[in-house]
Amino acid sequence: MTKQTADNPNNQMVNSYTPFPARIDDILVETEDGNLKTFRIVLENQKDISKWNHVPGQFAMLSLAGRGEIPIGIASSPTEKGRILFTVNRAGVVTKALHQMETGSRIGVRGPLGNGFPVDSDLKGKNIVIIAGGFAFTTLRATLVYMLANRDNYGKITVIYGARTPGMLLYRDELKEWAGRNDLEVHVTIDSEAPGWDGLVGFVPTIAGEVAPSPENAAALICGPPIMIKFTMPPLEKIGWTDDQVYLSLENRMKCGLGVCGHCNVGPVYVCKDGPVFTREQVQRLPVEF
Repeated sequence: MTKQTADNPNNQMVNSYTPFPARIDDILVETEDGNLKTFRIVLENQKDISKWNHVPGQFAMLSLAGRGEIPIGIASSPTEKGRILFTVNRAGVVTKALHQMETGSRIGVRGPLGNGFPVDSDLKGKNIVIIAGGFAFTTLRATLVYMLANRDNYGKITVIYGARTPGMLLYRDELKEWAGRNDLEVHVTIDSEAPGWDGLVGFVPTIAGEVAPSPENAAALICGPPIMIKFTMPPLEKIGWTDDQVYLSLENRMKCGLGVCGHCNVGPVYVCKDGPVFTREQVQRLPVEF
């Protein structure tokens, strides 16, 4: 399968089945337990760099020779040229092998895949509320960085982000930097009291209810564990948010990333191809088991 898109400046054909050869340029341990690391990836061939054009919210397949392939959300913004960031949770065979790799190791990157948040269309001119829990902040980090690089295109931006403990928060240096900006409202919370923590305490849905972001000319972008998403909606609905204003970044059993294998099929859609970004209005029309 090949694709030829308008956002490809050189109008080159891209084979969606073939990974780009890449190397790990840098590795950052994000969390205190060491189970989350951010990998800075650099494409090895100059000609491939011009083919890589992603939208915040998309994902890619990372492949390791002899181990397999995994779908991972792209954590970097298109405005961060020359690098692609992936924040990876150590959970299975492939991710464990990736966590054991060192700077300079070679991997394959296939993508970008799926859709993304409509940052250059439906979201322009609107107030934006970003709500994230745990390590699901990755593609929302990409979205936020993109919006800050194009700040005049958006109204008020509010970020609500939480993790179990301070040591489990992602992008801590950036969180401090964002909190110091006067054009951004940041609310960072942890689930329960912790020594040395003087910030907010409470689950993300609770904080979302306390912040009570106005739904007027606004859109909410939500990514997190299913239980977090489920309990975040009632406080938003209570203050007038409607399903068509809420964008969800979802995961399912994605294997091929192209809507071919059928593993992520839900009713009439494939999460890897038609998503992973859906409005809540779209999700409500899917089979109840989803």
